[in-house]
Order: sequence, then C-alpha cells, then structure tokens
Amino acid sequence: MVNIITSYRRFENESDEELIYRITGDKDKIGSWQDVANILNELLGTEYTESKFRKQRQAFDKMLAANRSKYVDSNAQLQEIALAQRELEKERKKIQTEKLEYNKWLREEARDEMITEKICSSIATLPPVKVPEYIKPVHNNKSYLLALADCHYGIEFSIKDFFGNIINEYNPEIFEERMWDLYNQVVEIIHDRGIKELNVWELGDGIQGLLRLNSQLMQLRYGVIDSATRYGDFLAKWINTLSKYVRVKFQMTMDSNHNQLRLCGAPKNAFSDENMSKVIMLMIKYQLADNPNVTIIENPTGMNFGMFSTHQILGIHGEVKDLGKALNDYSRAYDTPISYIIGAHIHHLTSKEMGINAEALSVRSMIGVDPYGMSLLATSNAGASLYEFDQLKGLTCEHKLKVN
Repeated sequence: MVNIITSYRRFENESDEELIYRITGDKDKIGSWQDVANILNELLGTEYTESKFRKQRQAFDKMLAANRSKYVDSNAQLQEIALAQRELEKERKKIQTEKLEYNKWLREEARDEMITEKICSSIATLPPVKVPEYIKPVHNNKSYLLALADCHYGIEFSIKDFFGNIINEYNPEIFEERMWDLYNQVVEIIHDRGIKELNVWELGDGIQGLLRLNSQLMQLRYGVIDSATRYGDFLAKWINTLSKYVRVKFQMTMDSNHNQLRLCGAPKNAFSDENMSKVIMLMIKYQLADNPNVTIIENPTGMNFGMFSTHQILGIHGEVKDLGKALNDYSRAYDTPISYIIGAHIHHLTSKEMGINAEALSVRSMIGVDPYGMSLLATSNAGASLYEFDQLKGLTCEHKLKVN
C-alpha cells in the first residue's frame, strides 16, 4: 500500500476537487475505495472514510452526466459558428473581388472617357478646311499611287556627326516642312504626267507613340492623344490642298507598332485594336467630309488594298521578316492574287521581283534616320514613293522622292 500511496503526487496549483476527481478516476487501477481513501487522506492531510470520497465521486459523475448534452450542444454551436465565420469570410472576399473588378472597370471607363473628351476637345478647336472646286473624274489606263509612311509625328531629336554637323534633325515643324516639300514634288509630277486621280496610302507609324523613349536623344513634344489629333488634322489639310489639283483616294493602314497603345505595359499586339490610327482616321474623315474630290476608303482588314490598272496591290505597315514571302502568304490566306505588296517600317527603299508584274516594295520614311536606326548604323534618306502602273506592264515607273 505504501508503494501505491507514494506513486501519487499532487500537481502544482491543483485544487482539492481536481485532486479528488483525478485520484477517484484511477479507482480500478488503485484497488478498493479504502485504498483510494488512504491515498487522498495522505495527500490532503485528512482522515475521511472511504464513503466520503466514494459519494463525492458519485456526485461528480451525476453532475457530469446531467450536463453532458449541454457540452455536446456547445461543440455543435462552435462548429456552426466556425462555419458561419467561413461563409462570412467568403462573402467578404467576394465583395473585395467585386470592388477590385468594379474599380478596374471604373479606371477603364475613365480612361476611355478621358481619351474621348480630349479628342472631342481637339476636334472642336479645329478651323474648317476650305473645300476646293470639284474635279470631274476622267478614265485613264494608268494608275498612280503615292505611298508615304513612318512620319513618327511628335518626336524631337538631333543626330550629329563627328564634327558636330547635323546628320538628321526632326520635330513637328520639320515634319510639316518635309510634307510641303513632298507636296510640291507631287504637284509637279501631277502636271507633268497629266494625272487626274491619285491614290494616297499612309502605311503606318504616323505618330511616335510610347516606344523607345528610354533614349535621352529623343523626347515627345506632344502626348499620344495630342500627337494623333494634330497629325490627323495636318494630314487632312495636306490632302485637302492636294485635292485642288487631283482627285484623291485615301487609305491608311490601321495597325502599326508605334500607333498601338501599350496599355498597362503590355507587349506589342496585346491590344492590337487599341491604337491611335482610329483617332487619326477620325480627324481626317471629319475634316474632309465635305470635300467632293476626296474619297476615303477603309478596307475591312485594316490594311490598304486596291486594283490599279488590273493589278491588285496590298499595302501593310511591313513589320514582317520577309516582304516577298508576305506577298505569297497574304495571297494564299485571303485567296486573292496579289501582284504587288508595299510596306514600310524599315525606313528605307527595297525592291524584290517576285515574278512577272509582281514585286515586293518598301518605301522610305518621312522621319529619316532616327537615334534607334543610328544605334544600328542604319541610315537612309527621308522621303516617299509615287508609283505608276500600266494595264499591260504593271509597275512602269517609281518616283523615289526625297525630302529635305
């Protein structure tokens, strides 16, 4: 018995009731109730009989049994509370997600409204163009196409040689000077060739946009929206003035890398439909709406396309690896025999014969050599091309126009 008594100890801070409950719980292991009483009297310093501890244990058990359902119900309630908390957290997350999507939608709506407001504001301040006298259409076996591209309106830079001489300088004023220089050369050809109708194709990158602005040699005079509206307005007035001498059919490539909006730092072509070409075309259509000598053609593909003296010609910006291969690829993809493809983008002239009366052509840029091209040691003249097409011989003449 001594061994049993000595094997039990009282825990630190253990109350009498806790001690009695613990020891009486070991009754089957200890032996008889008298053995239990001996252990408890030793630990408590009392001299109670075994019946006292036995009855106290019975009272403990009755109390526990009477309240067991309450304990079980409490656990169930705790589980229900935990489940409700999870559902509440889920609803909170739903609301947070909804708020994020709503704020995203608000930002997009605000951005679209801001762009629309700036465009409308720019249009409202434009002076109307003076409509020239009507020119009657005249049938001709020859067709004429003026292709210009890569104006990169809004950018400013100056490139110098080893001795400080300017290799190329560019800004909005120089762009306009070059365009009027081009105008004078084109009008001279119109008179010389007796041209009655001239197709004018703009092949993209009309504005600088937001590409390659990390160089300290380049900076934007105007923001993207102002660049687009100013460029569109100038081009409309330029075409309007040209239409004094010739009927004009105008087309513009709607997708080009610099005209794209790089939303949220997205890579190119991530939002190919989000580009400032739409704004530029809107300005041109608005200004030339009442000019009877100007026809604006919008191909559903967003590219330039037309038949010139029986020859089908495609105009693209030209951001392709092989323009000659692109001619065949477009012909096959659109199930249309294309005789000539005209591109830009590379800022210099190229010509590749693809067959009888079939060529892949690249035009000069109006910007000329820029800091990016100079970093690649790639230089070329600024300018444009005026093509002459014949029904039987196809492309018979290319006026490789250079501007100051």
